[in-house]
Amino acid sequence: MEMFDLSIIWAGIIGFGVIMYVLMDGFDLGLGILFPFAPDEDSRDVMMNSIAPVWDGNETWLVLGGAGLLAAFPLVYSIFLPALYLGVFLMLAGLIFRGIAFEFRFKSRRNRHWWNRAFSWGSAIATFAQGVVVGAYIQGFQTENFVYTGGAFDWLTPFTIVTGLGLMAGYALLGSTWLILKSEGHVQDWAYKITPILLAIVLVVFAIISIWTPFVNEVVWERWFGNLRLIWIFPALALLFAFLVFKSVKQRRESYPFIATIGIYVSTYLGLIVSQWPMIVPPNYTLWDAASAPESQLFLLIGVLFVIPVVLVYTAWTYWVFRGKVRVGEGYH
Repeated sequence: MEMFDLSIIWAGIIGFGVIMYVLMDGFDLGLGILFPFAPDEDSRDVMMNSIAPVWDGNETWLVLGGAGLLAAFPLVYSIFLPALYLGVFLMLAGLIFRGIAFEFRFKSRRNRHWWNRAFSWGSAIATFAQGVVVGAYIQGFQTENFVYTGGAFDWLTPFTIVTGLGLMAGYALLGSTWLILKSEGHVQDWAYKITPILLAIVLVVFAIISIWTPFVNEVVWERWFGNLRLIWIFPALALLFAFLVFKSVKQRRESYPFIATIGIYVSTYLGLIVSQWPMIVPPNYTLWDAASAPESQLFLLIGVLFVIPVVLVYTAWTYWVFRGKVRVGEGYH
């Protein structure tokens, strides 16, 4: 098998791991972002209990994507880490705070308000950092001879701040539609109420980023506006799924809003990939520039092809076992 084919396969595996993480950990983080706005403490209990059995397993995809990226495309790490040290540190710190809050909040009574804040702040910081990293990837990195030559704060620009805030709104939308699916009564009513507001914010930020992106990346400008291409199907699909979210909320459907929100994310994600392809370290280095030796890629690929089905099976089984509504006064802890 040629290096070309292996790099394409590895790009597909890492891309799959990233979108799985975004979708499955996104609603976890989104609920944390919404935590301060919940109507009461019972609602917060329902929010945490709805994700308690699955939140740590969802982060498996982050580990899988990160490990696969290091193994298959080491150049990405050698450039991304010096460029994004602080952003990655903030993301990991936020995830740690959130994880600690999961365990301590259920046991604490006198200091529960502090664990509520830790869960909310950790989720918000981790999400914002992820959005900033995505924005930094879109705008590209200053490199020379396969070495990052930019500054320590090049990742923090007005554009990346907008992408960070946009991802926070997007994850909050995932969280609210997940809550529609998993709750009932006044908690579900609150989720129905805030979902159209979050959808409107997401669409506004989506429009701002879509207009701004071609001006920060010439490749994206050419890819989207060089001539009429099928690439425009992705924003069209995102808008279609957004309409389905709005319609299904008005009809008080329970599962459709969450599924349609997933559709928005998948469409946007595919549009981002097509915009940058085949650049993995924009604007200079392609998949093949960043790839490790073909022998290393093949050796590790054999192991990954065994691991992914196992992860998919136990993830599906976990969601099946803990299916159904989470009610006030009930939970898994």
